[in-house]
Amino acid sequence: MTITAGCVPRPLTPGAADPRPYGPDWASPLHRAHPLAGRILDVKGRRWIAEATLDAALARADIAVLGEVHDNPDHHRLQAREVRAVTAAGRTPALVFEMLSTPVQEKLDAAQAAPGVTADSVAEAVEWAKSGWPEFALYSPIFEAGLAARLPLVAANLSRPAAREVMKKGPAALSEEAAAWLARAPEPTARELEQLKGEMAEDHCGELPESMVKPLVLAQRARDATLAARTATAAATRGALLVAGDGHARTDRGVPAWLVRELPGKRVVAVGHLEVQAGLDHPDDYAADYGKGQGLPFDYVIFTPGAEREDPCLELRQKMELKKAGAPAKG
Repeated sequence: MTITAGCVPRPLTPGAADPRPYGPDWASPLHRAHPLAGRILDVKGRRWIAEATLDAALARADIAVLGEVHDNPDHHRLQAREVRAVTAAGRTPALVFEMLSTPVQEKLDAAQAAPGVTADSVAEAVEWAKSGWPEFALYSPIFEAGLAARLPLVAANLSRPAAREVMKKGPAALSEEAAAWLARAPEPTARELEQLKGEMAEDHCGELPESMVKPLVLAQRARDATLAARTATAAATRGALLVAGDGHARTDRGVPAWLVRELPGKRVVAVGHLEVQAGLDHPDDYAADYGKGQGLPFDYVIFTPGAEREDPCLELRQKMELKKAGAPAKG
C-alpha cells in the first residue's frame, strides 16, 4: 500500500549523514546541486538508502520494473548499473523493453544469436533509427549490460499500428494473451480515468479532441496489458527486468499493478527515476504529479538532475495559432 503525504510526516531534507550514492558525474545539466539529486528513497520505508540496499531488493525480486524519463541519459546509465547489480548477484533475468514492439522479436532473436553481437548490431537489426524513440546512444549502456551478461532481450510493447487498431476496433485487435489480461483487469476508477484523460490531454499539448480521449486511454491500458503479459511470460523461468517509462512503472496502475494482480506471490519491485526541480526539496513535493492525495507510486525512487529539452508543444501551438488566424501553416 502506498503511504500518502497526508498520513505521515514529510521526510526531512536529507542531511550529510544520509546516503548520497550518485553524482557528481552527471550527464544531465539541470539542477545538479539540488539537495535530492543522487539520493535513493525507499518510498514505503520513508528513508534514504544506499545503493547496496536497492541492489539487494532488485536481486531478490522476481520482476523489477526500471522506470525512466526517456530522454534523460542519467536514467539509462542508472538502469544499466541496476542490470549489472542484478547479474552480479548471480541472476540472469530476461531484459524486457518498452522501446521494442513485439513484431521485431524475430529480428531481435536473430541479432542476439549472430556471432559478435553488439548493442549497435542489435539497434541496426531492429531499425531503432526509424522507431521514433530517442537516439540509441542513450539506451546503448542498458543493451551493453544485458549482452555482457548474456541476458535474453525481449520486445514487449504494442506496436504503433496495433495501438491504432485498438483505438478503432477495441480489445479485439490485441493478441489473444494481451486481450485476456485486459479483460481480467478491473475498469479504471473514476479518479484513475480522470488522471489518464489528463495525461493524454497533456501529451497532446491540450489540443486533444474529446472524441479521442477514450480511444487513447484504451490504447494506453492495452500497452500496459501487453507489457505486463510479455514480461510475465519472459519471467516465468528466470525472472525479468522491464525497462519502461515512469508512467508504465507506477505501482498504482502501471505494469507492476497488472503483474501483482496476475502473479500473486511474485515479488515485483518498481523503481522510478525522477528529475529534480528547483524549489521542490522534499520527495512529497513530487507526488502531486501523480494525482491529488497520491503518494509516489513506486517502491524506490532515484532523484537525478534534469535533461535539457525543447518545448514539445511549441511547434504545435504555432501551427494552431496560424490555423486560427487563417494563415497557411508551414511544413
